[in-house]
Amino acid sequence: MKGQGHDIDMAVNIGGLQLKNPVIAASGTFGFGREHTGFIDLNRLGGISVKGLTLEQRQGNKPPRVAETPGGMLNSVGLQNPGVRAFIRDEIPFLRQYSIAIIANIAGNTIDEYCQMAEILSEADIDAIELNVSCPNVKAGCMVFGNTAAGIAEITELVRKRTSKPLIVKLTPNVLSIPEIARAAEGAGADCISLINTLLGMAIDIETRRPILYNNTGGLSGPAVKPIAVRMVYEAAQAVRIPVIGMGGIMKGSDAIEFLLAGASAVMVGTANMIYPDACVRTLEGIEQYMESHSLTSIADISGKLELNT
Repeated sequence: MKGQGHDIDMAVNIGGLQLKNPVIAASGTFGFGREHTGFIDLNRLGGISVKGLTLEQRQGNKPPRVAETPGGMLNSVGLQNPGVRAFIRDEIPFLRQYSIAIIANIAGNTIDEYCQMAEILSEADIDAIELNVSCPNVKAGCMVFGNTAAGIAEITELVRKRTSKPLIVKLTPNVLSIPEIARAAEGAGADCISLINTLLGMAIDIETRRPILYNNTGGLSGPAVKPIAVRMVYEAAQAVRIPVIGMGGIMKGSDAIEFLLAGASAVMVGTANMIYPDACVRTLEGIEQYMESHSLTSIADISGKLELNT
């Protein structure tokens, strides 16, 4: 794009995945893109990480499965989705009408399910795979693999052997050491890591004395988690050489700039989409305005440029 007297290049390459700009719609908050076509031009996005996919169709958890909290929301949707084959058949042709990167977010109950999905998607017209090993609201799978370095390393290594697509590993914040988990993903062949997924939380109805969510606990997202997410992205970026995608409470451009300064090469916008359907475009425009006002020409002029107090 053309700035005030200088050209601005918004393009980024994250682990072999080329994006025209660093703003990606986060998985689970943007469906398969159809829901937002009445609000924004999908061509404005760098990419979309689609609703979490499982090998077979999944109905998800029983309601209530979403609850508002101060500065955010809890969800325990439980990966409701049509299954990976239906996604390939019904959703990819729709998304290919737009010039955006398609990232398939996959989740399984077993390592074999992840590997099967990686093989199936390797033959599909997608641009990258995001390995969801960090979903806190599914009783079987996901967190089992994501909360230890050994678990992350094992599943990443096995999935890596099944696909040549750029592989993004999505990290959970519900661990003792983010740098250790990040290094394990890198060492096992991840092209990129994304973080953070939601924090495990609970909300209680004091009249019924029961948790509001039927599943009792759920994943906390939204502005409330942003300071934790920024810190973890900074720690992860310091620990690995592969690119980092930052997310967690991004509502506008200035939020995204924080993640970029902390070391992210790109960002994902999640919960904000449920409040402002055009949140991704607002975020992108905010980044562009920041770059114009600071006479910056590329995302590399921001990424990792944090100056610590000494």
